[in-house]
Amino acid sequence: MPADVEYSPVGKGLEMQESRLYVWMRRVAVIAAHATGLGLVVTIFVLSRPGTSLFSWHPVCMSVAYWLCLTEGLLLFGEGSLYCCKSRSHKVCMHWCCQAAELVFAITGLGFMVASKNRSELPHLVSWHSVLGLCTLVVTALQAACGLCVHFPKQQQILLYPSKLKLYHTTLGLVVYFLATVTILSAMFSDWFQATVRGVGWWALLLLPLLPALVVMNQIINSHLPHKKITI
Repeated sequence: MPADVEYSPVGKGLEMQESRLYVWMRRVAVIAAHATGLGLVVTIFVLSRPGTSLFSWHPVCMSVAYWLCLTEGLLLFGEGSLYCCKSRSHKVCMHWCCQAAELVFAITGLGFMVASKNRSELPHLVSWHSVLGLCTLVVTALQAACGLCVHFPKQQQILLYPSKLKLYHTTLGLVVYFLATVTILSAMFSDWFQATVRGVGWWALLLLPLLPALVVMNQIINSHLPHKKITI
């Protein structure tokens, strides 16, 4: 029998087709994540009717912070991103703008909630949603501080390598998005939300946030976190 095996392009063609299919599936998922995040923000804006009370601004600010700013700030680095800008420096600048806006809206939303509770003379941190929300804000602040150290490595006093700082920043970003998703889902079990949305609409709003969460978390895990090579 001949030692050499004749090359066949069939296998390579199948790999190219699978690669193209993956790229298109990734693009569809990213587009769906963009549309879902924006749609959820608009839905919360309509349901909350901002301006009718102090509390009405809380869900609006928080949804803009985490569904819009955080999601967009992370998706622009992913494969299949819809952003036309290809420059890494421009993407980093846009990421900074999104993260800064996220912090501003999150702190503003917290302020409206505290003011509303104080006016109504209601206790703070008595529900799982409020505790999870506080944890999310704390981790968000830590993630932002770590991002500052990554961007200004010479000014930071922590003796860590830039690669370590980037890993911590990325990991904290994953934790922030997970906590934000859980916090938002817990808010849908609150008395206000269940009194506002019922039936099929409630189930739809409960399940829809999982789509951008899955897309963003999958992107962070596959693109930015290190993977161990398994050898057999």
